Amino acid sequence: MPNIATALRDEIRRLAKREIKVVTRSTKQMVTQHRRDIAMLKRVVQAQQKELRFLKTQESKRLKQPPATEEGAKGLRFSARSVRSQRQRLGLSAEDFARLVGVTSVSIYNWEHGKGRPRKERLGALFALRHLGKREAVKKLEMLKGRSTKQPMRMRRRKVRTGRR
Repeated sequence: MPNIATALRDEIRRLAKREIKVVTRSTKQMVTQHRRDIAMLKRVVQAQQKELRFLKTQESKRLKQPPATEEGAKGLRFSARSVRSQRQRLGLSAEDFARLVGVTSVSIYNWEHGKGRPRKERLGALFALRHLGKREAVKKLEMLKGRSTKQPMRMRRRKVRTGRR
């Protein structure tokens, strides 16, 4: 009788394995299809990230370009009132506006109150800001601030120790 019992057990085991294969075949196929889909989605995401990096660099290059040259500033006139209205139109503080122009906030204050006049190259920068919208101004400011905060002054000016300690 033990031979019949082992034969029966083996047959049951064989049929169970066969049944498990039939049931799990569709699951395996779905798993492989999902893996293919995931791999494809990863490739799409990588391509989109690459394109996004490219577009960011293009935008940063566009925003970093000098606004105007001295040649374009020849026919421009300066008005203290226009500097103040331009700054207020953009909704910027004197410090932020000065950062966009490339001068100090004291210079902006003096220009607005008629105590000083900008140089030719700064006059071109002021003229270029006339065509700048609020969003573009904020983006440009973020880029300028990000560039200045990336490396603190103490890291840029490292002393080289030579000689004895």
